[in-house]
Amino acid sequence: MQRNFKQISFIIFLILFTTVLAFAASPSASSVFQVDRDLFKLYPSLMVYEKTKAGFTEPETCAGCHQDKYDEWHGSLHSLALVDPVYQGEFNKAVKAVGSEIGRHCASCHTPAGVVTGEVSEPGLAGRSAVAKAGVSCDVCHSVSNLNHCKTPSKEPENGSFVLRPGEDGKDGKDGPVLVKRGPLKPEEGCGGGFHDCKQTDFHDKGDLCASCHQVYHYDKHYPLEATYLEWKHSSYAQKDIHCQDCHMVDHDTFVRSADTMTKPQRKEYRHYFNGANYLVYYLASQAAQKNGDKDQAKRLMNQYAMAVKRLQKAAELEIAPIYRGEVLAEVKVRVKNIRAGHNLPTSLTNVRQMWLEIIAKDENGNVVLSSGAIGADGSLPTDVRKFSSDGMGSDMHFAIDPWVVTAFSSHETIPPKGYKDAYYGIAVPKGSKQVTVEVKLRYRQADQHVAEKLLKAVPKDIDLARDYGVIKIPTLPIVDMVSMKSVFAVKK
Repeated sequence: MQRNFKQISFIIFLILFTTVLAFAASPSASSVFQVDRDLFKLYPSLMVYEKTKAGFTEPETCAGCHQDKYDEWHGSLHSLALVDPVYQGEFNKAVKAVGSEIGRHCASCHTPAGVVTGEVSEPGLAGRSAVAKAGVSCDVCHSVSNLNHCKTPSKEPENGSFVLRPGEDGKDGKDGPVLVKRGPLKPEEGCGGGFHDCKQTDFHDKGDLCASCHQVYHYDKHYPLEATYLEWKHSSYAQKDIHCQDCHMVDHDTFVRSADTMTKPQRKEYRHYFNGANYLVYYLASQAAQKNGDKDQAKRLMNQYAMAVKRLQKAAELEIAPIYRGEVLAEVKVRVKNIRAGHNLPTSLTNVRQMWLEIIAKDENGNVVLSSGAIGADGSLPTDVRKFSSDGMGSDMHFAIDPWVVTAFSSHETIPPKGYKDAYYGIAVPKGSKQVTVEVKLRYRQADQHVAEKLLKAVPKDIDLARDYGVIKIPTLPIVDMVSMKSVFAVKK
């Protein structure tokens, strides 16, 4: 009896031990981020395609009735989302490093229609349809029928967490498919002109729609590499009902007013500019348009470029204050304030974007008593620079910059909306000096020069920078001086 009991106990122990090992070894059991593969069939993209017989419409067709909106979109970052050579270089590197599956993760926000139709899963533009090459087109945004933010692995918006449904099947299978376009307004009589039906949603005029693609998480670990939406949602802008559209779908002056007064634009003030700080893409695209002889498009893109630069130059303010010890000037405090960006400054790929302070101080005789942040001859930032960005690290806790490697930030120094960050600089004033002139610049560029060169050199073979863009040599990345300030302080208080 006792022997049998011991045998039964031992068998039970083995079963339990095996179960525990199996549970621990199972990714689905141990993972924090569970994936509903039945819902997210395009994983690692979290886009859902509710397929019907209705197809996608080229933007040029939309222009037939909406020429003004088409012209605004045609020069926007949304229209350039797939053809952007910087993105194509990153896309190419990602697929080579991780495999073709990651292509859906990237492309589901850069060409959603191209992904759901199976046309785009690899980098390159050769043979792509007009619908795919249109990137984030009219039909993409206006075919979003629902949002799946709460169903994602992180239970937050991420990686294209929207539902795409461009239309419905005909009734009883007798009629042809019916296109359905969605937007924030209640449809008027005759909306769609017989070409498509119209439906109103409760999210097309809210940041929740933008969240689907402006919350980019690691394709496997679901760490937020880009958290633009959450930065906005946790800000005073969200509390005041100022959404992404209220700053990015308006002209420059309206953007400034929205940020300063927290007043929503009037309906007539909205535009399909989708303007942001990615001015490098506008510049490269304008070069391509110029090379192709499309002067109107080149002009349109350079207008967007100028708008992006003006937006950056209105985003921040500086304050300079002296710090005295023993009534002698010892330090200078520089405060950088985010006054008009409704998200952190900078945002998006903050481990790639560069925003930093350049400061120089001289006494009345021209002697340099402080210098920091000057760009090196090779385009690199000095190691002691005060920058407002992030440093990424991989799962091994070592520095990383590639989005498919970064699973956490070791440093995160961006400035929240309506917030500020301070920088302190010690000053060694020569004996006998009476005053110090301090000049400070807040500078911005979209990436380190060497990073940009690597990405542009990694474009797929079907993209020829010289042929398509007239780029023989990788240009020096343009730097925008967002704001500059000069102050004079007495050496002795």
